[in-house]
Amino acid sequence: MKRQLVVLLLVLGMGCAVRAQEAASDSQTADRNVAADFYTAPSTNAVLFQPAPTTALSPAPSFGSPAAAASPFGTAAPDPSPAPAPDPKFLYGGRDDFRWQLAIGADWLRFRSSIFNASAVGIKSSVTYFTNEWFGIEGNVSATFAPQIFDREHVKVVVYGAGPKIAWREKKWEPWGHAIIGGSHEQPETAGNSKNSFALQLGGGADYRFNPRLSGRLEADWVRTNYFSQSQNNFELMGGVVFHF
Repeated sequence: MKRQLVVLLLVLGMGCAVRAQEAASDSQTADRNVAADFYTAPSTNAVLFQPAPTTALSPAPSFGSPAAAASPFGTAAPDPSPAPAPDPKFLYGGRDDFRWQLAIGADWLRFRSSIFNASAVGIKSSVTYFTNEWFGIEGNVSATFAPQIFDREHVKVVVYGAGPKIAWREKKWEPWGHAIIGGSHEQPETAGNSKNSFALQLGGGADYRFNPRLSGRLEADWVRTNYFSQSQNNFELMGGVVFHF
């Protein structure tokens, strides 16, 4: 009886041992298969990670040449600084020429009266504004001096006025004419006569353009005054330069 019990216990023990070995074998197989999935090299056609598509960025702007930097929209970025205003075209006149003229030069006035005659020299200047390509408004003044006459007296004649001016401003030579109405002042003062008088200048001249800003001028005028209760017919010559602006 004891022998049979021992044999039965041995059979049961062997059966338990066999099942334990099968369970351990199954667990090792399962662990090996899971690890194999990670260690197996991916196929050539398999893609494990696909990065998101990115757009090409615009090149960084060059600090050396800001005008060449490209904008995000693919066109060149505009230059922020405004373009300088172009100078007037040099057409010797017309709408693209300068409107202002400033003239200055040496002046000679031959003054003739019933009391004394004098050849006075000095300076004459004028300013002209052209309203269009041929018509302008001029204002001028001349101051001339002559040698001593009488006893310690010098001749001084000042003529001034304003009026219209007409010019042909289409060539290097620019002929023009003007009519100036104004006044005159002279010394020495004579007994019973005024030192001031009405004055009228009629004449013209020609300017020669050296460049857009500078011209040379020759001018001749008849100057009428009223001194000593009489009228004087005087002659005036001027040569100088003209600035255009």
